[in-house]
Amino acid sequence: MIRIGLDVMGGDFAPDAILGGAFSALKELPEDVMLVLVGDEKAIEEYLKRCPSKPKNIEIIHSPETIEMGDHPTKAFSKKPQSSIVIGFRLLEEEKIDAFASAGNTGAMLVGTTMTIRTIPGIIRPTIAATIPNIHTGQTILLDVGLTPDAKPDVMYQYGVLGSLYAHYVFKIDNPRVALLNIGSEPTKGNLVTRSAYEMMKDSRDFNFVGNIEGNNLFISDKADVIVCDGFVGNIVLKEGEALYSIARSRNLQDDFLEKFNFENYGGTPILGVNGNVIIAHGISNEKAIRTMLLHTLEIVKAGLTEKIIKAFEY
Repeated sequence: MIRIGLDVMGGDFAPDAILGGAFSALKELPEDVMLVLVGDEKAIEEYLKRCPSKPKNIEIIHSPETIEMGDHPTKAFSKKPQSSIVIGFRLLEEEKIDAFASAGNTGAMLVGTTMTIRTIPGIIRPTIAATIPNIHTGQTILLDVGLTPDAKPDVMYQYGVLGSLYAHYVFKIDNPRVALLNIGSEPTKGNLVTRSAYEMMKDSRDFNFVGNIEGNNLFISDKADVIVCDGFVGNIVLKEGEALYSIARSRNLQDDFLEKFNFENYGGTPILGVNGNVIIAHGISNEKAIRTMLLHTLEIVKAGLTEKIIKAFEY
């Protein structure tokens, strides 16, 4: 039985949107998947009363406290030991669940990761990977998208390894092509960090490096399956994509490609490089986004991604 932990109290529209997304996902999840709902038991039971029938394959673990979106992450994680996020990480650390997903306080999720399951030995900095649409290949993996704004060249090299493993084992891409996001295609272009990262990556035997890629080719080039950048740049790219989608919606533009910028279609993004499957969703996630996140979480668990990363970094 695969057990996926879900923070019911995390997110701007919790608990109803979280529970709605969870029960929607259960209609598509295999029978051997159990959703472990971590949150206020009374709130969950009240929601269940409004359901035509009680969903199967759920387990409720009561959490009397909630880390709010505005709480200081480190302080809240320490001062609210009975919160849904803390309990979720405790379950993951004790291997009582196979993954933990949340749309709650991102900072608290990151603190929970470092304080419980910790970084895989050999990895300098974990990373958050996201998918962005590509007109040729459907989607491209972008990392980092916000965890380490000032990543150094050796960290970005490891992003190439982590992104390649993610693309191969979860998205089933053979020999994924890895590119470095830069201001020019030439090896000599960029700032000190990107030039140094290029020198490290160009002769890599750990992944298939295909050189630099420029910002104007992010969504239209079929050059790469994985694009590496630091968290500062990656976060800006991700949010610009969200802004583009908002503009399209506000102008009533209907286009299949533009619809791929809708974060609801991706749900959540994994933290790569830690000793457990942790998936973070957008704080404004609705039912559709939560459903998508849970389906992707199952893909990550079934792929054995964490175990594959641990093995890759055994020196």
